[in-house]
Amino acid sequence: MKRFKEFLVHHWRALIGLHDTPHSIAGGVAVGIFFGFTPLFGFKTLLAMLLAWTFRCSYVAAAIAVNLHDVVFLLWPLILRLEFGIGYYLLHDPHVWPPRIHTRHLDYHNLIQWSWFSRVGWPMLLGSVFIAGPIAIVSFFVTLPIVRRYQAHRDAVRKAKLTARLSDADGGK
Repeated sequence: MKRFKEFLVHHWRALIGLHDTPHSIAGGVAVGIFFGFTPLFGFKTLLAMLLAWTFRCSYVAAAIAVNLHDVVFLLWPLILRLEFGIGYYLLHDPHVWPPRIHTRHLDYHNLIQWSWFSRVGWPMLLGSVFIAGPIAIVSFFVTLPIVRRYQAHRDAVRKAKLTARLSDADGGK
């Protein structure tokens, strides 16, 4: 548990310590969190960085947020099932919840079939948008004041150190 906490603290400090504007960092975090919820395994980080760069957000913050998001790895089966359920419900008329998923016949060959994507992947992707969108917006508004406060404190400390050095160089005059 101690290593897990150290991992989180290290990545959080790297995130808020970036030398960029608070809006850019918060935007990058929001984009990263958004793509972290999508089932686009293998493409999440690349897509998050590309979208962050497109919107002039911090692509480094987006990459950190996508990877920091994966610490809830043990919850992923539940999250993916919820995303699938929401997407399935939205895509079917009349709206019905999905049937129970049987994993007995699930193998790699089935996963790369286009029919699998249309039955499972598309509803999961649609459902992820409905979960990720609000969480990404909240993460932006939570991250923005934290980064502003941290950068203001960091700038004040730097200014105080510079003033002290200049004062020492003048001989305390």
